[in-house]
Amino acid sequence: MYISGGNNATIVIHEFVLLGFLCSREVEILLFIFFSIVYILTLLGNSAIICAVWWDQRLHTPMYTLLANFSFLEICYINSNVPNMLLNFLSKTKTISYNGCILQFYVFLSLCATELFFLALMAFDRYVAICHPLHYPIIMTKKVCGALVSACWMGGFLWLVTPATLISRVPFCGSNVIDHYLCDLGAMLAVSCVPVPKTTLTCSTFSAVILLATLFYILVSYTLVLQAVFQVPKGSGRRKAFSTCASHLLLVSLFYGSVMVMYVSPGAANQPGLQKFVTMFYSIATPLLNPLIYSLRNKEMKISLRKFFCKV
Repeated sequence: MYISGGNNATIVIHEFVLLGFLCSREVEILLFIFFSIVYILTLLGNSAIICAVWWDQRLHTPMYTLLANFSFLEICYINSNVPNMLLNFLSKTKTISYNGCILQFYVFLSLCATELFFLALMAFDRYVAICHPLHYPIIMTKKVCGALVSACWMGGFLWLVTPATLISRVPFCGSNVIDHYLCDLGAMLAVSCVPVPKTTLTCSTFSAVILLATLFYILVSYTLVLQAVFQVPKGSGRRKAFSTCASHLLLVSLFYGSVMVMYVSPGAANQPGLQKFVTMFYSIATPLLNPLIYSLRNKEMKISLRKFFCKV
């Protein structure tokens, strides 16, 4: 909680109001139904991938282990913002406590950072599998895979400690209305008492570094992967490699494209409408698309899912 004073008056911010989508009550009900369906489908789709990987012994490989962990991450990711958004559709006050807002900011962006690390790790896995297939079983052992997955989770949550600490020290006074459906960086800084250029610069730097570093690594990895794939004789081996890489690159393009518009593009943070749309895309749409992309473009996953549902 931040306390600020002015003209002998002390203002204590206990809670924020999340405006969400400015629309009529009828439209809010329709949005509640729509996002509830998206939320349920996302949970079911990603849970199905986790269950299929766990159930099918043939999928007990590093690539599918990473995919199952990635699906679990997507479940956590969508749970960090959508349930509160759905509650606000039905609420008249649309409030969130000060501490709850700071916590949501930290958890939401930490999971976003974790996803960036996971996408880079999945690119590393494909690089080793395709460029060094003989050494793959030695390099990507269960122990190494588990250590890398743990490093992604720890790295994502540690990366956001400094930005979250800085945001918790931003002076908020007067209006406590946030023009967003969640406590995101730009929307929170927009209601601060005074400009906080150092905090803004630091948070932007942290965002840009992790975005550009992981993206650069992914692009380099897949450049090497594609070079190796083109050297493979035409046939099922090349098609399988292309299919796997295409699925990953499609997800990378969707996620990075929307996140970079939000956190790297100049002026994006000053447009509330764009904020909500872009945030909705990378925080709600990509977790929904993840199981669709991987299940529809992966033959082994489609077979396992079909067998799993028939067994159930």
